[in-house]
Amino acid sequence: MIHYTLKHLRYFVAAADAGSVTGAARSCHVSQPSVSAAVAHLEEVFGVQLFVRRHARGLSLTPAGRRLRTAARGLLAHAEELAQDAEGLAEGLAGDFDAGCFVTFAPIVLPGLLRVLASEHPAIRVRPHEDDLRALQDGLRRGRFEVALTYDLNLASDIAFEAVVAVPIYVALPAGHRLARRERVRLRELADEPLVLLGLPDSRGHFLSVFAEAGIEPRIAYETRSFEMVRGLVANGYGYSLLHSRAPHHRALDGSALVCVPLEEPEREIHMGLARLAVSRPTRMGLAFARVCRERLPDLLDEQAEG
Repeated sequence: MIHYTLKHLRYFVAAADAGSVTGAARSCHVSQPSVSAAVAHLEEVFGVQLFVRRHARGLSLTPAGRRLRTAARGLLAHAEELAQDAEGLAEGLAGDFDAGCFVTFAPIVLPGLLRVLASEHPAIRVRPHEDDLRALQDGLRRGRFEVALTYDLNLASDIAFEAVVAVPIYVALPAGHRLARRERVRLRELADEPLVLLGLPDSRGHFLSVFAEAGIEPRIAYETRSFEMVRGLVANGYGYSLLHSRAPHHRALDGSALVCVPLEEPEREIHMGLARLAVSRPTRMGLAFARVCRERLPDLLDEQAEG
């Protein structure tokens, strides 16, 4: 029988996160020998090396250590849920819950989703983490959050994705643009006009691939990582842009007007949905958050499109 305790796992995860025994001891409020002993015990129990120890450079996880950190975080999370159940805290649906969300649409959809979750489970306190696609995957691996609401773009093999709703590509245009009143726009109709490109990691390559598939070399006039800067530049006539996130209003932050018209081609499907580590097991709070996303996200996006 393998013998280890939650305390051993907790100290190990703290050392992995801090990258040093000193940092782990500080965060756990214990002595450094206690952390070192816990790590040594786990290495002996499992028969693997968990860290590469480098003088003056701290600790680096081995592949076995990375796998154990992921599993240990899940076990510790469920142990915390068991403690909450024992205390009778709303059937375990209480406490802080960290959730990731893609930065462009986080302010558009997340407040509404959190409002629904709060009405059903008022004891859950969601702490949102908005970031780009790569950082969200890294956050899942590091245990910063259990689940992330994002697009299914360039997801790694260790990330499981549940599609919730399909989203089109929109062409963002100044309100007075010659194509602004069209129901749909073809990319070739804009080939000679300046492009304002959303330059977030993965988003940039995704949108450029849309042009490549259409055989068009875009004229990039501006590139920015800010969703609102894209909208502001477009609204002020500096070019057009391609976006998946569509705000429920037609004004940039400076009050200038723009419109979003669906792109007619290419026939490419992209989804907004829930990402998590493939090896992870969802907690009760994670299941509650996912259920609200499934039930409310499609209607929320439809309501905003009508607005």
